[in-house]
Amino acid sequence: MYDFGRSKRATRAYGFDDISMVPTRRTRGLDMVDLTWKIDALSFDFPIIGAPMDSVMSPATAIQMGRLGGLGVLNLEGLWTRYEDPQPLFDELNAITDQVQATRFMQQIYAEPIKAELITERMREIREADVPVAGSLSPANAREFSGVVEKAGVDFFVIRGTTVSAEHVSQAEEPLDLKRFIRTLEVPVLVGGCATYQGALHLMRAGAAGVLVGFGGGAAHAQRDVLGIEVPMASAIADVAEARRDYMDESGGRYVSLLADGSVGRSGDIAQAIACGADAVMVGAPLARATEAPGKGWHWGAEAWHASLPRGERVHFETVGTFEEVLVGPSHIPDGTMNLVGALRRSLASCGYTDVKQFQRIELVVR
Repeated sequence: MYDFGRSKRATRAYGFDDISMVPTRRTRGLDMVDLTWKIDALSFDFPIIGAPMDSVMSPATAIQMGRLGGLGVLNLEGLWTRYEDPQPLFDELNAITDQVQATRFMQQIYAEPIKAELITERMREIREADVPVAGSLSPANAREFSGVVEKAGVDFFVIRGTTVSAEHVSQAEEPLDLKRFIRTLEVPVLVGGCATYQGALHLMRAGAAGVLVGFGGGAAHAQRDVLGIEVPMASAIADVAEARRDYMDESGGRYVSLLADGSVGRSGDIAQAIACGADAVMVGAPLARATEAPGKGWHWGAEAWHASLPRGERVHFETVGTFEEVLVGPSHIPDGTMNLVGALRRSLASCGYTDVKQFQRIELVVR
């Protein structure tokens, strides 16, 4: 603990840049590494999830991610569920370079109401491709559209917000009580973000199958600049991992998956998130560099189009390769922005581990 002034104390926290992984006494062959990740009844070839952000996840890229062995989550409050054909709007937005003009344009186009029939259609499109189906709503819209999402036959219902708690208190509106809400759903729920031991424990007790750790959005929003909120990811994941251990004891062995969601820009961040205790990692910025990404290099989160308090400008990345190359290679760039799966596999092999669960126990050092 740190004291500053006469009345405040603060805890030291660490981000991915502050820590490093320590290899064991032996290395492993790449062929010995198993990156399989399982949640609920489904297994995936690698523990990487496409973030529900319009700049990276369309029905087409969600399908592509599923075919490659991962999970893509579609934003059910995005342009794909507001417009029958949003492509012209993407083209117009991608052509705008002025940030103020872009923010105003986003506020305008995202003011179009969400259409239940388009949620059904987008989920059907992904499901008919025979890949896992996942859709995301904010807590504000979860109750209104939950029935539509369930009937659409999703494998996972994601409730994702800036900061999500099991009990939201409000005098202005009827709050969403996640404790009651999650237990009424027939599908597994992944919920977050959270960044503290106690917050995560409450979400686990509410019945979540997975907890999103972090505030999402990464480089595409500015929570610290606008709201003053930030919890470095390494410390946040480690705290929530401790909550998971205690909840397993409390619940008689129920395991809740921990999904890192934020501050993941390169393949090394994915490895470090798992080393801190994450089961899987939700990525946005790395996928924004793919040629098929709807944003064509531009990347933005849900906070960027808020009607009264937009948070975070769009960021722009140079495209580096196809969606497949970004995820599973081959890479022709030496900076960790391509072949995310291959880099994770090599991290485990170089450090002497053969699967993700073992890798969570790796020794870490503070730089």
